[in-house]
Order: sequence, then C-alpha cells, then structure tokens
Amino acid sequence: MNRIEVTPEQKLQELGLTLPTPRQAVGNYIGCVRTGNLIFTAGQGTDEYRGKLGEDVTVEVGYQAARQCMLNLLAVVKQEIGELSKVKRIVKILGFVNSAPDFTEQPKVMNGASDLLVQVFGERGKHGRSAVGMAQLPNNNAVEVEMILEIEDWEEK
Repeated sequence: MNRIEVTPEQKLQELGLTLPTPRQAVGNYIGCVRTGNLIFTAGQGTDEYRGKLGEDVTVEVGYQAARQCMLNLLAVVKQEIGELSKVKRIVKILGFVNSAPDFTEQPKVMNGASDLLVQVFGERGKHGRSAVGMAQLPNNNAVEVEMILEIEDWEEK
C-alpha cells in the first residue's frame, strides 16, 4: 500500500463529513462485488433527495444529492475493505439523474460525486464518468450512482 500522509477518512473529517451506515439492499443483490483488485458497487441513491431535475429539483440540490450518493458508496466500500486508504484508483462512476424531458445538465449534477472523490482521494480520485438522464428512478430518487474502483490488495478484511 502506498504511504498516504492524510487518510481518506481524515480528509472526510476535515471536510466536516461522516460516512453514513451502509444502506440495506432492497432486493436480491449485495452492495458491492470484489473480483481481483476491482470492486463494482451496486447503485446507491439517497434517503434525503427526491424528485425530478428540471422540474422540482434544482441543479444545486442535485449536486448535493450526487454528493450524498457518493458518501453512501464510500460507506459500502469502507465496510468491504476496512479502510479507504486501500483504494488505489477510482476507475469509473456512472450517474443516473431523474430528469425532466428537457433537462440536459446531468454532468453538472454528477459533479457533486466527482468533486467529492477528488477532494477525498486527490489524483487517485480522478475517474472516467457517464452521466445519463432517466425517466424515473426507484423511490423517486433524484440521483443514483454506481462506481468501479481498484484496490491495492486482495486481503480479506
């Protein structure tokens, strides 16, 4: 594992953020799957942000929703690997934005998740990304995000 002066957990604390308790799956799936040194997460929405971007949710609120989705994802990853310092690289995120038919600012919404990753992981947090508009999301979530990341090792926690 590379030496890190400030851990991702310390960086979150400096930002005034805490990871929530991982949310329970609402179907026949698990929060993430490890294969080799990659982790693929299930999509995470939020409990706080509901509605359609471009109708009853602003871009600014959507940004906060994407940020909260990422905190939910990081909580799942931390539960899986024990400490976020084991994250070698964020590979890709995919953001689903509950969008009104004429809403086209999905990338601005997804910056909430992307900006958080770079704040917490620095260069290791830069990633590939897709931001897509959806006609609807489960429970009328404003945003849902999933992630692929590489970890340093394959140790069981």
